[in-house]
Amino acid sequence: MDRARQLSEFLKTRRARLSPDAVGANGFGGQRRVPGLRREELALLAGVSVDYYTRLEQGRARNVSSEVLSAVADALGLDADERAYLNNLAKPAAARRRPARPQKVGLELRQALEALVTVPAYIIGRRLDVLAWNELARLLVADFPALPTAERNMARLVFLDETAKDLYPDWQTKARDTVSNLRFDAGRHPDDPELAALVGDLSLRSADFRRLWADHAVHGKTRGRKRFAHPLLGELALDYVAMRAPDDPDMTMMIYSAPSGSEAAASLHLLASFTTTPAAEPEPQEIT
Repeated sequence: MDRARQLSEFLKTRRARLSPDAVGANGFGGQRRVPGLRREELALLAGVSVDYYTRLEQGRARNVSSEVLSAVADALGLDADERAYLNNLAKPAAARRRPARPQKVGLELRQALEALVTVPAYIIGRRLDVLAWNELARLLVADFPALPTAERNMARLVFLDETAKDLYPDWQTKARDTVSNLRFDAGRHPDDPELAALVGDLSLRSADFRRLWADHAVHGKTRGRKRFAHPLLGELALDYVAMRAPDDPDMTMMIYSAPSGSEAAASLHLLASFTTTPAAEPEPQEIT
């Protein structure tokens, strides 16, 4: 993926979502051909020259200061995840000279995952690859061991697996969250060729993915609530939390749970009774 192009498209889409009335920009006058603010209006709000902002939006600015990026982010009303994405694209870290090492789930994380015998949990790495899981995650989300390693990816499951829309009653929300998570990762690793290949494949095979990817929504994995429609348990709403690995910022454990005494908690206990072992041992992974 081209970093300059991603930066340009991101800034354009964020500028387009701003209402001129809300920021008092209608005083500039003239007929508007596109929604949102004009470049000169955004530059004025950010306190930078129109020429400089134009070069920034076109991906041609060099050595952009943190102060300028902060001012532009303020003018665009970016949230914390969007600010991080903007900074990653505009001020990228030095490119790796060697390919990234394969991600491996360490012993401590693996033990923690296996200890979670009453709640579904799995570990996501770069590009939303599923690196490891427990038995309840296999029973609730997907039969990960049965999938080829390359297909153990949440974006592929959401957009290319025919059962995804049955599993997630709020599929549109799940799809939007998945793309915004993938976009957040793309900001951290804009030069990752495997990520570019994944985005290209999904864009070719899914019109929904193409539409959502073009929105440039950006959000990291944090916490929330997700509804599932399980073939045996019926519909249940589970709270989830994303816990980042202390030694790898690109590895996150997703844990789903329910309030004690709730119907969803009872469903999880029932699901746990279907397991034959306390937790499944994820098979070794070599995912880069």
